[in-house]
Amino acid sequence: MNHRSLLTLLLAASIGLCAADHAASPAALSPDQALKELLAGNERYCAKGMTHPHQSATRRTELAKAQHPFAIVLSCSDSRVPPEVVFDQGLGDLFVIRVAGNVPSDEVIASIEYAVAHLGSKLIVVLGHERCGAVAATLEGGAPEGHLASLIDRIQPAVLKAKKQGGDVLDNAVRINVEESVSLLKSSKPLLSKAAAEGHVKILGARYDLDSGKIELLP
Repeated sequence: MNHRSLLTLLLAASIGLCAADHAASPAALSPDQALKELLAGNERYCAKGMTHPHQSATRRTELAKAQHPFAIVLSCSDSRVPPEVVFDQGLGDLFVIRVAGNVPSDEVIASIEYAVAHLGSKLIVVLGHERCGAVAATLEGGAPEGHLASLIDRIQPAVLKAKKQGGDVLDNAVRINVEESVSLLKSSKPLLSKAAAEGHVKILGARYDLDSGKIELLP
């Protein structure tokens, strides 16, 4: 084996070890580094340069006994916004919770607390999206059927605020709904509020553009 071939093998082994370390220890990533990883994945997705990381049989075997996702994503159930795809991530990278309107019920908050306390996740992203059907249904009003009323009740405060702003009421409501969810998570005691205040976890909102695929961070 010549020196060039040996160097290539060593480099490939090094890259593989780095990937394994990233998978096994989210504690190695700060909240800001986790966010950078997500945004880099979205850039690849938008540029049609997706790498589809961590989707091999080897990765599946690595995760068989434990998971350590580096980020938590609370997103809408909309079939057009799968977090693992739009962030170009793979098995074990994201702890994803999906519910129409991306609203944090007690069960959702409990799931997020589990990922923070027991899996070591450092970043929580509430991901809303353009033209959200749940928000649009709340905006339209009417008498919801079945259990939809409980969902609309959670989104209604954001819609009322958006109506006062004018402009694109639906998109404003989508953004406000995300901001309301972020605020609720940041104030959720005792675990999330403490972790956020101490800088162990970052909680933020984002909006997905259905047309461009771009993720926009919300203030």
